[in-house]
Amino acid sequence: MNMDATGIKPLIQGSFIAILMLLSINAMATPPDEQSALEIEQILDKKFAEGQYSAKGADSCLTCHRKSQTVMALFDGVHGSTALKGSPMADLQCEACHGPLGKHNKGGKEPMITFGANSPVPPAKQNSVCMSCHNDDQRMAWNGNHHDTADVACADCHKVHTAHDPISTRAQEVAVCTSCHAQQKADMHKRSAHPMQWQQMVCSDCHNPHGSLSDASLKQMSVNDNCYACHAEKRGPKLWEHAPVTDNCASCHNPHGSVNETMLIAKPPQLCQQCHASDGHTSNAVFGNTTNAFNAGQSCMNCHSQVHGSNHPSGKLLQR
Repeated sequence: MNMDATGIKPLIQGSFIAILMLLSINAMATPPDEQSALEIEQILDKKFAEGQYSAKGADSCLTCHRKSQTVMALFDGVHGSTALKGSPMADLQCEACHGPLGKHNKGGKEPMITFGANSPVPPAKQNSVCMSCHNDDQRMAWNGNHHDTADVACADCHKVHTAHDPISTRAQEVAVCTSCHAQQKADMHKRSAHPMQWQQMVCSDCHNPHGSLSDASLKQMSVNDNCYACHAEKRGPKLWEHAPVTDNCASCHNPHGSVNETMLIAKPPQLCQQCHASDGHTSNAVFGNTTNAFNAGQSCMNCHSQVHGSNHPSGKLLQR
């Protein structure tokens, strides 16, 4: 086909425009489903800085999301109550937790904050949303506690879009905790354990899952103080004290359960011999037989029955 110079010029211009259009398409934002967690986080930070909240609040969200039973279940609980002062629905409604709407409902489908294990939003940022309201004295030690440093999100344990958060029921609490704490789940089913498998005790009786100022997020300042909350008869001071008892109950007991009686970490006399290795009982003729006062029945406790301490004037050896 013959074409003069005047015909070639428009063709070149048209091709150049087409190339520019292709380049601009390639430079557009990545589709939401293909965005990395970092890209989503950057977009959410920008949206929060701009603060473009919807003028219609939840009505804008429910235009699309009202068909979801999970979404609508929010209105059965405290978070969805407009009458309750301080609830999200009484403030910025859905956007109080999920962030500014921005252009989420306009073509580009900008991401919103989502919660739970499948969320691309880092647990720390998920939790910052929850902690903006739940910042009472029960959570004052959250930062730096075990769950925080393990990147556990509030939504990993708690359910908001429901009439009643399952973990707030004692019958459900242990099941939620042991879904991660597998060793403790195994221990509590051993022959000697606290009655956690029947929910007569639950994890939060001893631990504050939101953190505390003591080891293992215990509710009291020490292991012993925690134990004394129930086992008051073991509390001292005693006239004759047993050093490992005053130091730490866990020196001898596993509070989550054991194969030994009374949740002992080892069976006597092996447990006692961890400290009393040179007391000379094993070389004594009285204890040298195969079955004797040293290894039968209560073993060492056959004689030293007051292992938690004695108030008897003659109780130096914890025998009375």
